[in-house]
Amino acid sequence: MVREAVPDFLGLTKPEVNLLILVATFTGFYLGYPRGLNPFPLERVFHVLLGTLLVASGAGALNQYLEYGFDARMRRTSRRPVAAGRLSPVSAFWFGMSLAVIGAAYLSVFSNILATSLAVVTLASYLFIYTPLKRKTPLCTVAGAFAGATPPLIGWAAACGSIASAQPWILYSMLFFWQFPHFMAIAWMYREDYAGAGYFVLPAKREYAFLAWLTVVPSIALVLASFAAIELADARLLPLSASVILGLGLLFYVCRLIALRSKAAARQLLKATIGYLLLQVLVLTVAKR
Repeated sequence: MVREAVPDFLGLTKPEVNLLILVATFTGFYLGYPRGLNPFPLERVFHVLLGTLLVASGAGALNQYLEYGFDARMRRTSRRPVAAGRLSPVSAFWFGMSLAVIGAAYLSVFSNILATSLAVVTLASYLFIYTPLKRKTPLCTVAGAFAGATPPLIGWAAACGSIASAQPWILYSMLFFWQFPHFMAIAWMYREDYAGAGYFVLPAKREYAFLAWLTVVPSIALVLASFAAIELADARLLPLSASVILGLGLLFYVCRLIALRSKAAARQLLKATIGYLLLQVLVLTVAKR
């Protein structure tokens, strides 16, 4: 019985989301760690990633606890463990609370107070601002982007104990703007599902104009922020050229969605945003070297 429940408890943590969170956190740590110090602190970065993973996993479980009734109405989320009835809401609540508390305590012991505070504020804003706003206003995406962009700040704070310089905030702006084309692609693919479950991720009127604005403008800002991050890394021509190519590729899929307005184009943009983020992170890490 316990063994059968393990995949469901793992599903509560939203592992596919956590992978991107860990990538962003590691990027912040790697770029924030002083270049002249050797060797690279593998043990410290392991602690930061584990603590962040625990807090993020707790947030995912608590989110499913809060929204299981709405998740059950959506084809996309109806098979989630609590929504489908395979786990009880109480189990999800205590599992999520345990992970979040343990993760915050772990960060406070093995990292620093700044990184811990950023992780806790992110969890709270995700659960108590973004989550309820999804049922009230399409601008929930903006609120969610503020919380979702903090992983690089957590990593940077853990690496050097401060986020007072421009570099961590440029990384933050990259992840902030990245979330708009990423989530708008999801919103367009499942707009009927969201509407049926009572989520206002797209306005009832002029949804296409809303999609266009919240996809095109942030995508352009994302590309410009990526260029700024490359420049601050004092990069050479190759990383900058790679960033230009990635930016043009992303904008191609953005324009394709706006032109076609199809679920297929939205799905391609969704994949393109993930590929863009992973490859852009690789370019940034190479640029620092």
